[in-house]
Amino acid sequence: MQELLIAKSIRDEGTRYNYLPPSTYADLDKFLLKTLVRNLRTSPIPIVAGTTWTTDAPFRETKSAIAYAEGKSAVCVEMEAAALYAFARARHKKIVCLANLTNSMAQTEGDFEKGVENGSIESLKLIAHILKILKFR
Repeated sequence: MQELLIAKSIRDEGTRYNYLPPSTYADLDKFLLKTLVRNLRTSPIPIVAGTTWTTDAPFRETKSAIAYAEGKSAVCVEMEAAALYAFARARHKKIVCLANLTNSMAQTEGDFEKGVENGSIESLKLIAHILKILKFR
């Protein structure tokens, strides 16, 4: 299991175009990203920053689309980050997206195992750490 701070997400179809004009990525606010990356080493849970691919439907995960996303350094596919980051930018809100990478498309036994309480305890520790870094109490 790997925790990922989503630094940016490849924008595919969907709601993210209701907030901002088309572009390749929707990004975490630069100040938030810089602040969080600077403090990743102090996290109680191992975490890295990276790129995801936001798409709204699994049938769009074709070989050519996956190759494109991999070419843009996407480490996973998810369904929300680009829309949330586009919304954050358009409405001047602070939104941080995390991904809990737990499987490889069910290719190995136990691939969906997320740990104790399905990883929620570890996720809450990470969220509390991020809130502390950003001085939200």
